[in-house]
Formats: sequence, C-alpha cells, structure tokens
Amino acid sequence: MDKLIITGGVPLKGEIRVSGAKNAALPILAATLLSDGVVTVGNIPHLHDITTTMELLGRMGVELVVDERMNIEVDSSSIKDFYAPYELVKTMRASILVLGPLVSRFGEALVSLPGGCAIGSRPVNLHIQGLSKMGADIKVEKGFIRAKAKKLKGTRLIMDLVTVTGTENLMMAATLAKGTTTIENAAREPEVVDLANCLTAMGAHIDGAGTDTILIEGVDSLNGTKYDVLPDRIETGTYLAAAAITGGHVRLKDTRPEMLKAVVEKLKEAGADITLGDTWIEINMHGDRPQAVNVRTSPYPAFPTDMQAQFTAVNVVADGTGVISETVFENRFMHVHELQRMGADIRLQGNTAVTRGVQRLTAAPVMATDLRASASLVLAGLVAAGDTAVDRIYHIDRGYESIEEKLAKLGARIRRVPG
Repeated sequence: MDKLIITGGVPLKGEIRVSGAKNAALPILAATLLSDGVVTVGNIPHLHDITTTMELLGRMGVELVVDERMNIEVDSSSIKDFYAPYELVKTMRASILVLGPLVSRFGEALVSLPGGCAIGSRPVNLHIQGLSKMGADIKVEKGFIRAKAKKLKGTRLIMDLVTVTGTENLMMAATLAKGTTTIENAAREPEVVDLANCLTAMGAHIDGAGTDTILIEGVDSLNGTKYDVLPDRIETGTYLAAAAITGGHVRLKDTRPEMLKAVVEKLKEAGADITLGDTWIEINMHGDRPQAVNVRTSPYPAFPTDMQAQFTAVNVVADGTGVISETVFENRFMHVHELQRMGADIRLQGNTAVTRGVQRLTAAPVMATDLRASASLVLAGLVAAGDTAVDRIYHIDRGYESIEEKLAKLGARIRRVPG
C-alpha cells in the first residue's frame, strides 16, 4: 500500500491545471445508460472511482472505449445485465446512481445496498421512495435493491432531506418517465446542474436545475452526444487551501471560480489576496500566516462539507481561534485525531471543532480515513517540520488526480513510496 512522504516548510508557488470533477463525472457516466446512442464524455479525471464505474458498466455488457486523453466513449446498446454487485458498490457509494437509469430505460435493476460509510450515514431510502412513487415495484432483500417497472410515471417528489445523489438518481429516472416529474427541495450543487446539462444535450427536457425545484418532462428516448465534465471545485478549493496554509502564491487554471464563492470569501477572511478570471483563480498570501476563520458547512451554495477538513488544517496553523461546525455528516472529524498527532490544538465538541492555531506542526506518521480527511493531512504535512508519512492514500486516489505531481509542480517536497 503506497504512502506519501512530505517534507514541510516550502511555500507553494506556480500554476497548475484543475482536473474534471469526479462528482460530476460519476453521475454522467451513469446517465449514459439512458441513451440509445453513443455518448462521449470528456474532461474525465483519472481516478480510482472512475475506473470502478467503468468496470461496473463493463460488467453489464456496456462497450467502453477510452483514448489517451481520458475521453470515454460509452455505448449501452450492448447491455445484457442490469446488476451492480456488492464487491463494486461497497468501494464506491456512487454506484447507486445506476439504479434510476436502469429502471427507467430497461425496466429492471438489481443493485447492492452501499453499506456503511466512514464519514457517516448516507441513506438511500429517498432514492427508493422516489422511484416507488414513480411506479417502480421495489423490494429490498438480502442486501440488494430489486426494482422493476413497465414504465415509470411522472409525479411530484418532495425530498425530506437535500441529497445530491438522490436528486441525480431521480432526475435521471424522470427523463424517460411518462409525463412530468417535479423534484422539490432538490440539491442545487453545480454537479447536479452539469448532469442536467448533459441530459439536455442527450435530448432530455429539464428546467430549474440549480434551484430547489427541478421540472422534468419525460421523453420517449435519449440520443448520443459529446459532453465535457465541468472542473472540480473541491480540487480547486483544496489547492487554494494548500497555498493559504503555506503562505504561497498559486494560480489555478481551467476552473470556474463562480462555483467557489463561499470558499473564496473564507480565504479572503484568512488574509488571502484573491484574483478571479473566467476560467482561473489566483491566490497570494504574500508569505503571511493565515488568520483563523469560523466555518459552518451546509448544502450548496453555502460552505461545502467537502472543504471542511482542509480548512480545519489551515486553522490549526492560523493566527487565532477558529470554530468549525459540521452540519452535513455526523462523523466527519476523524482527521482531527491525526492532526493532533502532529501538534494541532483542537477541541471537539459534538459536531464542532475549536482550533487554536500553533506556529508550527511537527511531522508524524498519520493515516487517511476518508477522501477529504486525507487531503487535510497532506496540507498539514506541507507545513510540518520534518517528514510526514501519510498512509492509506488509496482514499486520496479516489478523488485527486496526480496529487503528488501537481503539488511537486508548485514546489512541494512530496513523493509516493511503496507501503
């Protein structure tokens, strides 16, 4: 099992390109199941979760062709199996996203329940309830969701909780349903909008994506298309936080700053000079130590839960006391104990972490527990005295493309070694 070894103390400087968004690419790949034609998806990040999704589609009989630039050509006309096994779903909860498309287009699906999640409960009951209301006959037995439907019917769906994957699954299912479907209390994330834009390019009729009410008028079939996935806003935010924690000066290109307003405002509070373009963002700390900030996570457009761990890392070396409240997931502070091993002064109070910034962290062996927690440990290693070894970096590889190469390009002393 590989590790990352990071020698801290170097302010990051330079320019890197932001990869495509994993959280947009995964539902869009699932959406290709809805198409009668060939769908080519571009700007795909080279990540373990993408490989898992491709394996899942391939096992169903879907034909996939990948070129050297990670453009994926998907032809689902050869599909012969509507089964998502536990061995794949357990490694990636987003596999549940094949449920809606399979039932809507082919009338059946057998999808494993995702099981536990390190950062807390992500129940799929809203997916099941929504599909049932659209006319699917669903049974949950022996750890699987078995769904059948002759033809889904449009209906009014009111989400009890804001759920990104739930919104995406039901929106995809509704594209081929008979009549109109309304999703109320829908997720507003840019990745939901990107999926809607791709579906629209395939011939779907969708209005309201990006608001809390989405209207889908079902069509008889969807066609093939070519579509590029939007840039990864969380990767963008992570490298901005890396520049902030090191006092650096970094420019990120091929991104969309308008998706990061809440993060940018907090970085400005922390003392960063931020310059924005249409497709780039630049941060300059002028070598200064960041100022502590208070953060409260909430669904988009508020501060994203996927940036909480990175800002916790920034706060532990910042000047002053910061309060970080996590409202989305109930178990998303597992990185705190690892940061404490490096000398961080953090006090946990339920869903709140109170940090008192220290001048310098000290290198220690640490263990990644989930994707964003692992990113926070890498950030901490960038400013720690000595060599920090980050173990279990398969979590990082699920969501960050070539993280050590990108950080090295910015001057970080970081290398991947066999475990």
